[in-house]
Amino acid sequence: MSVLSPAYHNVSFEDNDVDMSNRSQTSLDDVPEDGTMPTPSPSVRTPTGSRKAASVRTLGRVATDGSKDGASIRRGTSSPTLQAPPKDRSSSSRTLHRVKSSPKLPHDVDAEPAPSTALYWSKAPVFGTMPVRLMRSHTVTLIDSTAWLFGGCDDKDCGRDVFCFDTETMQWSRPDTNGEMPPPSRAHTATAVDRRIVVYGGGQGSTYYDTVYVFDTVMRRWSKPTITGPKPPPRRAHTAIYYKGRIYMFGGGNGMTALNDVWTLDVSGIASGRLHWEELQTFGRKPSHRGYHTANLVSNIMFVIGGSDGKDCFNDMWYLNLDTNRWAKLPVERPQRRLSHTSTLVGSYLFIIGGHDGTNYTREVLLFNLITLAFEPREIYGKAPSPRGYHVSLLADSRVFLFGGFNGMAPLDEVLNLDLAAAAYLPQVTHFDLHLPE
Repeated sequence: MSVLSPAYHNVSFEDNDVDMSNRSQTSLDDVPEDGTMPTPSPSVRTPTGSRKAASVRTLGRVATDGSKDGASIRRGTSSPTLQAPPKDRSSSSRTLHRVKSSPKLPHDVDAEPAPSTALYWSKAPVFGTMPVRLMRSHTVTLIDSTAWLFGGCDDKDCGRDVFCFDTETMQWSRPDTNGEMPPPSRAHTATAVDRRIVVYGGGQGSTYYDTVYVFDTVMRRWSKPTITGPKPPPRRAHTAIYYKGRIYMFGGGNGMTALNDVWTLDVSGIASGRLHWEELQTFGRKPSHRGYHTANLVSNIMFVIGGSDGKDCFNDMWYLNLDTNRWAKLPVERPQRRLSHTSTLVGSYLFIIGGHDGTNYTREVLLFNLITLAFEPREIYGKAPSPRGYHVSLLADSRVFLFGGFNGMAPLDEVLNLDLAAAAYLPQVTHFDLHLPE
């Protein structure tokens, strides 16, 4: 099969707390509140219309001890302060945000440079109005060079705030929004459709949602569209991808059991606010019921990786042909168990980052070659992220950005990036042959 893959694809979906019942395994560290198992410078305009510093790039790579995975980036930053949001904002009532001044550039005093061709982790020198506490089980959706964050939770409750992150300047901002906002949520999906973001499902505490909301990133306006057709059961921890005018939703959990159904949401009428649900009748052997898996669109194929049913953490890979609606399992050597991980399409590779293996959280980056259908070892330098799950990763400007997550003890609110270096050509690989078993 000849594949034309999108050069930039954001997987948003796959990054939330294990929250399905009928489970016997209780060894995962992330237990939500409802008792379920986890598993002067030039300037440019911001998305909100304010001025900001021009693009800041990483100027060098440094390693403190010369080891391949223990290097660190030295950056000077100002001390963050806490500031309550303006009262006239459409936002959740309790969320605080940080204001941080422009970042200082890195330096390399007493540091040994890492190989210039290597994949390299570093902490993003972010500044601006940043989200606090809620970058766990959130979504981050990329539109052009702006990443839009919505929702997420800490150890107390969820939020419904919208934040913008400029992937070129590393600046956070908080736009004014209007319209009918979704309730506070985690483990929902947020899918880009043109300049809009379609949010579905999720929940808070023991409540699960089955409502669709649309956010217009140009008008900064939320709306609740009119939807026809049968309605899917409420759920969270599902995945959603966009293909040919439809959003394909798979799996998740409804608070009683994990799910393995596939639904399509016809969004061809999104401009007029009219959408249509339909349950997809699929063929072939289906994946088992699961949530906290990932889904990636590669040409007309939806790849599903890992997940959990609340009892087991899966290591399998499946694919659904969206033209024939047929499922098949992908035979893979040395598969790795993962849930609450992320999977990001980078050219002809899937970069699988972090997650939980059923016993512990991991920081590992797995590269799956879509041409050979095999995992490839790859050395990665810099200071790796701490082990985590329930984060978000996306590809922008030849870097994979990682947002937040949870380490089993506390939510994380940092942004890191994985510089592709010599592999920066990969996002430009948009045509390759995909040979899948029948």
